[in-house]
This record gives sequence, C-alpha cells and structure tokens, in this order.
Amino acid sequence: MEVLSNMAKKQFKAESKRLLDLMINSIYTNKEIFLREIISNASDAIDKLCYLSLTDDKVGLERSDYRIRITVDKDARTITVSDNGIGMSQDEAEKNLGVIAKSGSFKFKSELSEEDKQNDDLSIIGQFGVGFYSAFMVADKVTVITKKYGEETGVKWESTGADGYTVSEYDKYRPGTDVIMHIKEDTDEEIYGSYLEIWKLKALVKKYSDYVRWPIVMDITHQEQQPTGEEDKDGKPVMHTVNVTAPETVNSMVPIWQRAKTEVTDEQCAEWYKETNRDQTDPASILRINAEGVVSYKAMLFIPGKDIDNAISGATKKGVKLYCNGVLIMEDCDKLLHDYFEFVRGVVDSPDLSLNISREVLQHNRQLKVIGQNLEKKIKADLEKMLHDDRPKYENFWHNFGIHIKCGVCDEYGRYTDFLKDLLLFYTSEDTMHTLKEYVDNMPESQKAIYFASAESVKKAMALPQCEEVRSRGYEILYLDHPIDETVLMQLRSFEGKGFVNVLTEDLGFQTEEEKKAAEEKVVENKEFLDFVCESIGDEKLKQVTLSSKLVSSACCLTSTGGFTLEMEKYFRNAPSEEMRKLRADRVLELNETHPAYLAVKNAYDNGDKDRAAALAKILYAQSELVAGVEVEDPNAYSELVCSLF
Repeated sequence: MEVLSNMAKKQFKAESKRLLDLMINSIYTNKEIFLREIISNASDAIDKLCYLSLTDDKVGLERSDYRIRITVDKDARTITVSDNGIGMSQDEAEKNLGVIAKSGSFKFKSELSEEDKQNDDLSIIGQFGVGFYSAFMVADKVTVITKKYGEETGVKWESTGADGYTVSEYDKYRPGTDVIMHIKEDTDEEIYGSYLEIWKLKALVKKYSDYVRWPIVMDITHQEQQPTGEEDKDGKPVMHTVNVTAPETVNSMVPIWQRAKTEVTDEQCAEWYKETNRDQTDPASILRINAEGVVSYKAMLFIPGKDIDNAISGATKKGVKLYCNGVLIMEDCDKLLHDYFEFVRGVVDSPDLSLNISREVLQHNRQLKVIGQNLEKKIKADLEKMLHDDRPKYENFWHNFGIHIKCGVCDEYGRYTDFLKDLLLFYTSEDTMHTLKEYVDNMPESQKAIYFASAESVKKAMALPQCEEVRSRGYEILYLDHPIDETVLMQLRSFEGKGFVNVLTEDLGFQTEEEKKAAEEKVVENKEFLDFVCESIGDEKLKQVTLSSKLVSSACCLTSTGGFTLEMEKYFRNAPSEEMRKLRADRVLELNETHPAYLAVKNAYDNGDKDRAAALAKILYAQSELVAGVEVEDPNAYSELVCSLF
C-alpha cells in the first residue's frame, strides 16, 4: 500500500534543469549506455550494503544472496532494474535524485579509510551523480521505488524530466531499489521499443556490464521438448515443444583477467580471446599483468596469431578495451597504445581512472599514459623474448604485423626509433631474415657499412646487377621489399656506428682514391660518347650516363641521383593525387665498359654508324628499366628496335 505524502511536484534547480537537458542531449553520445549506468548504480548500492554487513549482523544477507534483476513489461513499455542493496531514505532520494550531480557513491567513497578503499569487496563506480539521468534518453518517465536498510518505510520518486519530480512515502517490504523506466514511443529517427526486447537487453548487459561482480538476472524464455503424456504406436512417449521461462544470470561476473593465474590456464585465456575476437587461430602470445602503484590495474593482452583485420569474419575493432571495476568504459581505447602496437588485443581494468561525467572518455590522460608506457614495455619485452626463444613464431608475427613496427619507426620524426629498432627484421636472402644487430655481428672486419637494395620482392632485389660487387666481397645485403623500408633506414641513419649504403644509388666505398681518379678520367675521356648515348635516349628521361664501378657481369643498370629514388618513384605511381603520380627520380644509366654490349655500342659510334649506336643505346636503357622494375614507356618501340637488329 502506498502512503501519499509530499506529493506536490518539486522543481529541479535552474542549474539542474540545464544540466538535465545537457545530459539527455549532449553529455552521452550513445543512448544504449543507459542500462550500464543504471546497473552500475545498482551494483554500488549492493556494494554499500555488503560493506555494512561486515559490521552489522542484522543485514541477514550472505554474499550469494545479492543480485540485480531486470524485468520487462512490453504492454506497459517499462524496463525495471531492481537491486537488494542499501536503498535510499526520503532525504537521500531528495538529495541524490532531486539534485543533479549529487553523488551518494562519491560521498561514500570519500568517507572511507585508505585501508577500506583497498578492500577487494568494494568496487564503487559512481562519482558524479549523473549516470541515473541517462535513463531519460530512452524513457519519458522514470519511477524510483526505494527503501533504505534500517528504515521503516520506503520512498517513491518520480519524474518526467526537466519539469520536476515528486517524492512520496511508499510501503516497500524490503530494502533495495527499483528503477522503472517508461520507454518512449518510437519515432522516425529512433526505435525505442527495441530496448524492450529481451535479446537486446541481454546483449547490452554482455557488452557493458558483463563483469559487474553481482549476478544480473533476467527471465529468459527458451524452448524445451516435453512429453505430452501420450505414446505413439511403438510405445514411445510423444513429445511437444513448449516455451519455458526461467531466471537466468546473464553476466559473467568475475572477468577472466581478474582471476588468479593459478585459477586460469593459458588455454582458457586463448579460448576467451578467440571467442571475443572472432578468431579461430590461437594467439601468438598472452600477457597477464597485475600492476600496483601510482595507478593500479590488471590487464590481459594478446598478440594475435594472424592479422584478423583482414579476415572476413567481421573482427572486432582495433585496440584494447578499457574497463573501470569491470564496467566497460571504452571499447577501443586508442590512447593506451601507440599505433605501432595497434594489433594488440585485450583488456585493461583499473579502479583508479578519473572518468569524465559521461564515463565515455577520461578526464585526462595522465593515468592512461602511465598505464600505456608500462604496457608497451611489457609488449616489447614479450616480443624480444619471442624473437630470441622462438624465431619461427616471431618471423610469423613479423609477416603479419611488421609493417606496424616499421611505420612506428618513421612516425613523429623518429621519436620511437630507439624503442623499436631492435624488433626490426630484414631479408638477407630469399628465406633468411636478420635483425640489424645480427647483421652487424655477422659483418667481417673489412666491411665498413650496412648495404641494402630495394625492389618489389626479395628475389628481384637479389637479381639487381648493382648487388654483384657487394656479394663478390662476401658481404651480406639487406633486401628491402616494401616501399617504406628505405624510409625506415633513412630514419635510423645508422646502427651501432655503421651507416646504411644504398647499393643502387651510392658510392660503395670499395675504390681507392687512385681508382676513383682513374675512373673519373675515363668518364672525361668518353664524355662525348656518353653524352651521345644520353641524347639518343632522351635528355627528358635521363639525368646522366656514366661508367659504372659496381657492375661485374651485367651490361648496365639504372640508378638515381638525389634523395628521391626509383623505389620511391614506383611507390608514388599509385598515389591519390596526379601531382604525386608525376614525380620522377633523376635517372642515371650506368654502363659496364668491359661488357660486349657496351663495346658494341661504342664500336658502332666510333665507326660512324650513329643510327645503330643510338638503337643499341635505347635497347640497353630499356633493359636497365626492366631489371630495375620500372615500366618501359613504349614496349612496341622497344620490340621494333630489338627486331631491327636481326
């Protein structure tokens, strides 16, 4: 029986009315979080009563007795969230519900001793006193029926929004709180009725409140086969399908990452990862972290066994999920880890986060920065351990996610280079990869630099004629097969005092000063001929024609001068803007003066057959383009030139 008193409608303060309007229209960006907020308040209420029961035997409830119940009445268009927590007195209902941004949970926490704040049985979430009002995003009326533990009568608080509220006494038989949300009628923009569906509410609990520590119970209907009492001709009982409705706990309560390592195996963690990320492949690595200090947190991180973003299975969002006391705050917290570790999946749960008013973002990033720095050190250490202890697994990781590490080296003008450089891998043959440290450790004493060559694939890079001289001396070469690789080495500049030398464009440093002088003299002696070759091919195509000091058995090669290389040119061919697609490297044709092909061009020129000399020069240039992986401008003209020699 309801006892009416104080039924006159009371007005929110002007400031509260404005705040309520903000709450409904601005503060929260996602309407579906209303259920998270109401459940979090219910959880806080149970926490308070559970805490009180430690010193008050009269509470009469065991830990297993506490629960949160969600009830739906489609006909009345109501959703009710009930708890058997501490409840509110009429005075508290007035203060906590009638004054927006008045938080009973915040007051409760502020009065706790430091020792009590560390109590694992307490996980008070609320702190702003505004979460309750998120209900008005989906409800046009909210009714709260509550009774505080130890009080004789209950309280009914009711409001339709900014126009005010009523408070009255209510004959409630037990402590606790019922929040009854009267769901709005559907509009063209929003189907509010979807929140009255059991499957929808169950999904929202799973998404946002799965790890609230108290059972969240709903009546779930499912089909069962039951005997009709009749038998068929064979004497077997005839069965029929019936709908059975029974209460069901719809949340997991204790998150897997909150459990002790002795209670959860790596296999169970891997299964949880695969289920939550829609991945059928076991993770390459599992990191379980329990940190205490300035910011306390627990984390469970996974390095995937494959790049699940490319899977057709509809993989989850990138990044790490952020929780506060088991309540989902951000599904994709991109502030925790830099982009070079964006492939990492998992969760971070901290009770120390300073949340903003909507709990959708954080007030500031200091805490996240501390957590993120620690996590990245752990991830790097784990990858280094994999690199040294299980090389095949690390190389598989590199094939999947190496591009992230490379981009990280180049990001923010090399800010993270020192942190990431030891994770880099490069091919030194078609089937062998080395770290930079391994490469340097393998260098003979005579080798002064780290040599590299770039192409579309390792096989093509190995076939480049400029590599011949380096390999002939017994030196390894880093074969770069991705457009960003050159930029990575440019960003590094050197490694352990060894500079990087591009075998395609730079002086290899093998010639003595005398040899260099002799080579320069030869170029001067043959200047007229070399200029002729350049003119025959076209000044617009070539910057220069010169005699090579790198070629051993090949007739020619195409290189470039300046910072813009042929590999960069090829990369920008697919750029979005036409201006970028037109960018060209300053090309240099290098000729091997000892090769028969060179001698054929030179002899034709010396004998006055300049037409033949020009045709042969163009063929050599086209050959150098093909070897360099550059598109031949006019394949038909090249074919005709070759055929004309027969």
